[in-house]
Amino acid sequence: MNALTAIPYAEFGISSNFSFLRGASKPEELVVTAKFYGFSSIGLADRNTVAGVVRAWQQAKVEKMPYHPGCRLVFGDGTPDILAYPRDRQGWGHLCRMLTQANLRDETEKGATLLELDDLLEWGDRMSLAILPNLSGGAGGNLEFISRLKDRFGAALRLAVAPDYGGNDRFRIEQAAAMAEHARIPLMATNDVLYHTAERRPLQDVLTAIRLNTPVCEVGLELTANAERHLKPPLEMARLFRRHPEALAETLRFADELTFSLSDLEYNYPDEPTESGLGPQAELERLAREGAVRRYPAGVPEYVLERIDSELALIERLNYARYFLTVHDIVKFARSKDILCQGRGSAANSIICFCIGITEVGPERIDTLFERFISEERNEPPDIDVDFEHERRDEVIAYIYDKYSAKRTALAAAVISYRGRSALREVAKAMGLSEDVRSALSSTIWGWSTSELGEREANAGGLDRTDPLSRQVLERANEIMGFPRHLSQHVGGFVITRDRLDEVVPIVKTAMEERKMVEWDKDDLDAVKILKVDVLALGMLTCLKRAFTLLTDHYPGARDPFGRPYVLATLPEEHEDVYAMIQRADTLGVFQIESRAQMSMLPRLKPENFYDLFIEVAIVRPGPIQGD
Repeated sequence: MNALTAIPYAEFGISSNFSFLRGASKPEELVVTAKFYGFSSIGLADRNTVAGVVRAWQQAKVEKMPYHPGCRLVFGDGTPDILAYPRDRQGWGHLCRMLTQANLRDETEKGATLLELDDLLEWGDRMSLAILPNLSGGAGGNLEFISRLKDRFGAALRLAVAPDYGGNDRFRIEQAAAMAEHARIPLMATNDVLYHTAERRPLQDVLTAIRLNTPVCEVGLELTANAERHLKPPLEMARLFRRHPEALAETLRFADELTFSLSDLEYNYPDEPTESGLGPQAELERLAREGAVRRYPAGVPEYVLERIDSELALIERLNYARYFLTVHDIVKFARSKDILCQGRGSAANSIICFCIGITEVGPERIDTLFERFISEERNEPPDIDVDFEHERRDEVIAYIYDKYSAKRTALAAAVISYRGRSALREVAKAMGLSEDVRSALSSTIWGWSTSELGEREANAGGLDRTDPLSRQVLERANEIMGFPRHLSQHVGGFVITRDRLDEVVPIVKTAMEERKMVEWDKDDLDAVKILKVDVLALGMLTCLKRAFTLLTDHYPGARDPFGRPYVLATLPEEHEDVYAMIQRADTLGVFQIESRAQMSMLPRLKPENFYDLFIEVAIVRPGPIQGD
């Protein structure tokens, strides 16, 4: 054991860049640094949010680092900040309920959290708490407040103190120790971390300026006084608290109380009532085999039966049957209301999805791998996207809300992050550059670029890269790239759970009063194996529905070879006249192949069948065939 790691210590006062425009390091960076320093464990406590805890958890699993998700409670009524860490699954539910209650308060603005002390008093059970008192305000008010919390939460309470490196740390720590002794609660050490390394202090200043909409040179005392708010090695923390070594030991006792892990949330899939009264897996098997008979009226091929058996076995091993039944129920409702819908994406690789009606194109049409959809090796839940007629998607959304209620469903979040243009523009503004220079700088960046900014952008803005200010602008803009700016709602990703959703993840307001969203995006939800269904709107399905209506009204005799009305799955395949139109780029209004890029490629490649068309689309729009 080297000198940096000789003393056991756990850090719990950590804010990441998910304390939006305050923290200056990613959750992953903080975990990696804590591992390097040899911390006993680490906790993440962003301001009134748990938006970043999943990312830290994933990195902690890679580093084999003990990790605890929590939250820094920042109150709107003058109550001192409190670090709150759930002890168990019930404590996590209480934390989520508390944040949801504050987020959805009538007077709370979108994107804000109006937390009150009464919220903590109501929901603070099954949590370990650490008060961060305002030591500059004297002991009287702090002691009264601490005594009140001690009466309510007892041994779950600590008093946390961090050095502020203002020349009076010995007095501050002694003051905090005296308050803790008077209140008969333990003293706990923290460094109140905002970034993983001191080199991020300039970026933290820029983030502060952006948040306050004021140039750095005018922010003044709102900036931190020094660059000490970074993760420090245990030996350095021991030196800072050398007169109170019990404060470091208390961080270990605090950690020992925390048994909750985000893995406790896995497989919280809804319990769908089954028509047959069977269990979820048996019901899925029944639906698949009955659906296969409908899909293959001339007789189900042997290879299809084998593939059904193989997929069902994998779904049972991974415990995903409830997920398929939930998506099937949504699609079944849409069909009952004559709403055209179609599953897409990797779900098209599944014969089960085809047989139970989620997708309309059998996977045997092209050579696909089911493992692209579900894989034991990846250990990720399936992701099924379903398109609905764009004019009638709201009916499906209303059904989801009506069936599962607001207590069990909400939209997934989308993390809006800084990219090239927004990063350069906001950093340049924070550094005091004029509007014309900011416009010239950002105008050189196209689309959603995340490429490193450098000489080209500097030249466009008339900046000299050797000038310290110009260099600062480019360096800070590159650092902020990829940082979260705020949360927005996903276009149609619904989260549905068996338990109360607000006991799984906090819920927040959206711009639409009737809709709410959770704090985690699709990647976070996948990581904790929580069901998300993409309920998307597609205008082309509306056009197709009108075409089917036209066919029914004017050509009632049009039937498939088995005498059934046409549906998407039974339309004639590989019609020569259709491909003749495609080959001459007569595709205006045809989904996926109507862009100028596609229309210029079609006469050259001359697709003659579905597989040719599949390849042609992928060449022009390569996203679906790209991988890590």
